[in-house]
Amino acid sequence: MAAPAGAGAPQERAKKLGVTIEATYTVGEYDILILSAKESTGLEQWLKESGYRIPAGASSVLGSYLKQQMRFFVAKVNIKEQAKLGFTYLRPLQVSYASPKFMLPIRLGTVNANGPQDLFVFALTRKGRVETTNYRTVRLPTGVDLPVNVKQEFPAFYKAMFTEQVKREDMRAVFLEYAWDMGWCDPCAADPLSNDQLKKLGVSWLDPQAISGNPAAPPQAPFRPSQGSAVFVTRLHVRYDREHFPEDLVFQETGDKTNFQGRYVMMHPWRGPITNERGRQYVKTLPARIEQENQNLAKMTGWPIEDIRAKVAKYAPPKRKDQ
Repeated sequence: MAAPAGAGAPQERAKKLGVTIEATYTVGEYDILILSAKESTGLEQWLKESGYRIPAGASSVLGSYLKQQMRFFVAKVNIKEQAKLGFTYLRPLQVSYASPKFMLPIRLGTVNANGPQDLFVFALTRKGRVETTNYRTVRLPTGVDLPVNVKQEFPAFYKAMFTEQVKREDMRAVFLEYAWDMGWCDPCAADPLSNDQLKKLGVSWLDPQAISGNPAAPPQAPFRPSQGSAVFVTRLHVRYDREHFPEDLVFQETGDKTNFQGRYVMMHPWRGPITNERGRQYVKTLPARIEQENQNLAKMTGWPIEDIRAKVAKYAPPKRKDQ
């Protein structure tokens, strides 16, 4: 549980600069403050004086948030507490808040960013898919046939494919990577989350008895309703910078519960015996199919087609006698 941290001089100095320390906590290895302020310049000055590294030019962004009557959540690593806990890495912070605005502030992080940043948004909702309202939400390519060797280099393929899609949209779109009803999956990219996991992630509306179909089911029973559920998962991926994303992300929950995931198909050529005319026709069309897969990969990633052909030929089995 969060334990109140000490008060004193910081509050007095904050008051003079028009900053109000709404709450102070030490949570694990973090010292946390919740702040409000009257003016952005006073807030910026107090943060700098208190040891927070604020990027140049942050005042204008802070001011826009103050006009919206927003509060600020700031965290500082407490080295002594971290040493007591024995962790050698920083654990993630989970923040829960209630707001009528379904949005995510991203502008402050772009002020001193060294190039574009990647952000993944996982939304758990009741009705359906989540999308952005002030930027286009675009689905990633899916259901595309690719060369079989992509399996061995899938991380590199996915990074290149995403970079190419960002380029095509001029870095002005948010991409839908995954949207699924948690009640079922076919095929499963991963097992559905349990009730307990969903609640830890902030899903507060679950009724264990209603969704499990078993009146005696405990709160941590596996989440496996047969048809539909009260939780829909959306994963959005955005690459952004200050120039292309001048506004914070604003979302809306839609009623669309259509399932979607990026699927990439790799078909291994038949290498068994050929005993009929259909098989011989298959062998004749195989080079054209492989070339189409190569072209698909080049189009999706921007990789040179010559390099793709050379690599596919390297992975290809020896040429058949009946080919």
